[in-house]
Amino acid sequence: MLNKENMIHLKVVAAILWKGETFLAAKRPPKKVLAGYWEFPGGKCEKCEEPKAALCRELKEELNIDVVDALFWQELNHTYSEEQLHVQLFFFFVRSYQGIPQSNEGQRIRWMTPNEALQHPFLPADQTILTQLNSLRLLEKN
Repeated sequence: MLNKENMIHLKVVAAILWKGETFLAAKRPPKKVLAGYWEFPGGKCEKCEEPKAALCRELKEELNIDVVDALFWQELNHTYSEEQLHVQLFFFFVRSYQGIPQSNEGQRIRWMTPNEALQHPFLPADQTILTQLNSLRLLEKN
């Protein structure tokens, strides 16, 4: 049952890094909340941290890359009732970065097309984004 008094509220950033027709996805490692789900790389904003700054910090920590150019795309809110967790997500298209993405935190990473991603268990908060990305890629092909 949803208990708004005990609800945890987090600001989270998520990166959509493209390589050709594919984007980078990360699988949440065991022992993390919502373990086993795929997600877009990123993480929590620290207190008083702007989303773009959090994006740069998180991608350096998680993937050992330096963001050169990122464009804010959209904001989305999602509540995970069973976890008593509400997330305010900020999605960015990372158009340029330095380095080669590598897993620094034990998470599995993989390049996949938006269509392939629909066949994997992504976080529920990311489902709408995957559908939109798949639609965008189809539009670009026409």
